[in-house]
Amino acid sequence: MRESRHTLTTMTDLDATDRRILAALDDDPRASVQLLALTLGLARGTVHARLDRLAREGVLRRNSVRISATALGLPMRAFVTAAVDQDQFDEMMADMAQIDEVIECVGLAGENDLMIQIVARDADHVYDVTKRIKKCRGIDRTATSIVLRELLGYRFEHLLV
Repeated sequence: MRESRHTLTTMTDLDATDRRILAALDDDPRASVQLLALTLGLARGTVHARLDRLAREGVLRRNSVRISATALGLPMRAFVTAAVDQDQFDEMMADMAQIDEVIECVGLAGENDLMIQIVARDADHVYDVTKRIKKCRGIDRTATSIVLRELLGYRFEHLLV
């Protein structure tokens, strides 16, 4: 698999204060710097400087929120695995980026090259999206698994202790 144009972030050493700030943000992603400082017993300048550093280092994504796809009228999720022709990788990724329902695409080691997460209105819409993915230049084959229920949601708080 070709390396992405995005620079991979190296592991950041998080101290206890960083972890407390991140855990507080995990509890309340909209918490202000002032509220975080008050809640954690830290100076506002300390919280602000640490948040800036964590964003610069790629620990936090600036101005990002996790939005419920259901709230956008797209309650169904599916994962599509794909094998790709490596010679057309850049073209395939350009095509993939044009499919609005693709919310994540990661490179894999193993039998498949990509794991693509999609959202859709219903099963027919999943079918339509997977057809569009299959038409991307460089896609050799796909397999689709529909999410029936989220059993353990996206989480990080337990890693901060």
